[in-house]
Amino acid sequence: MDLKSFLDDFMNSDDLGLLVRDASALFNCPVMVVDMAFHAVAWHAGADFEDAPFRSSIESGSLSYETGSFLAASDAQAHFVSLEDSPYRRRFSLLVTGGAPVGYLILVDVDRKLEFEDARVFSAVESALAKQLMLELNRGSSMQSTEESVLQMLLEGRFADEALFELQAAGTGLKYLAPRRIALANLELYRSTNWSENALRSTILDVFPMSRPMIHDGGVVFFLNSDPDMHLFGELSRQFNLRVAVSAPIERLFMLPRAYAAIRELMALLLPRMPHPFAVKAEDYQALMQLKQLEPRRDLALPSVRALGERDREEGTLYCLTLYTYLICHHSLQETCARLFTHRNTVLYRVKRMREDFDIPIDDPQAHLALLLSSAMMLLEQGREDVFMPGNE
Repeated sequence: MDLKSFLDDFMNSDDLGLLVRDASALFNCPVMVVDMAFHAVAWHAGADFEDAPFRSSIESGSLSYETGSFLAASDAQAHFVSLEDSPYRRRFSLLVTGGAPVGYLILVDVDRKLEFEDARVFSAVESALAKQLMLELNRGSSMQSTEESVLQMLLEGRFADEALFELQAAGTGLKYLAPRRIALANLELYRSTNWSENALRSTILDVFPMSRPMIHDGGVVFFLNSDPDMHLFGELSRQFNLRVAVSAPIERLFMLPRAYAAIRELMALLLPRMPHPFAVKAEDYQALMQLKQLEPRRDLALPSVRALGERDREEGTLYCLTLYTYLICHHSLQETCARLFTHRNTVLYRVKRMREDFDIPIDDPQAHLALLLSSAMMLLEQGREDVFMPGNE
């Protein structure tokens, strides 16, 4: 098999399986193509080829979470990877068509010759496979299960209304699925080169039976039938180096996209601030996430409090933090000082300056809410999200 014959088959056929067999012959190695959800869509290897990770991917119909965590963290460049549970290196590359990623090409480098292959050959093969994979996926011929396919579509917001979703779910086991919450595990810190055991998935199912874990958008989503035991999540996050967010309660399955979007937003906020494994509940960050919705509306903050924020920015003072703390402490000077780790005279001085220099009506009950929200908005503008995180109440 040469590149011309491969491209002739691409032009004259409409069969991803044929192209994968051609690619296997062209590179003289086992080949697998997977979609962006890490489902094995097509593969080919010689009858005498034995390899635990390759076999387990075929048997399960998808890559292990260990493989998925590696691919999710990789960029568009091709990678060679050696595994603990295989004598063969893998070459992974992203399949892109029309500027959109559609899957991955996996070549098992049985003869350790792939690194010497002409890059133009790889490029041509990857381009053809990407186009054909897109056609296969659009025809709905990927290997994913019906239930998981419907859940993926739901998470992506592809159902116009609840009636259409219920129609799609009626023929599957999803009609019996009534999760209390969902959890999202970020895989960026999780690394394992033992890819045949799928240890992460097995552990999730052991700890949270019937949770239906699945890869979605580079993370693992799974379902909870009861309120979470955060101790269990903490153990899971430490064991596998995960960062996990658990959603607020879900009223019904069709509300899944809203809950998923909320914990995705929370995860995006926490990842750069918490580079270590963690397990959190959405409720503990509800005030912060609500405030983040107001962040673009700086104009809603009282002018006098915006002036406090300008003084903080120009001179490095802590007026906004002092005002917010004083208000949430119900004007208790002792509690304010304790929270700020600041001497009583310093807090008194700041309160006096706020009253006299900035005309802040700090003692007016009618102004309490406006002052509280305004000072909170200024703290967000200063990058002080930590003030609203658990442990800072």
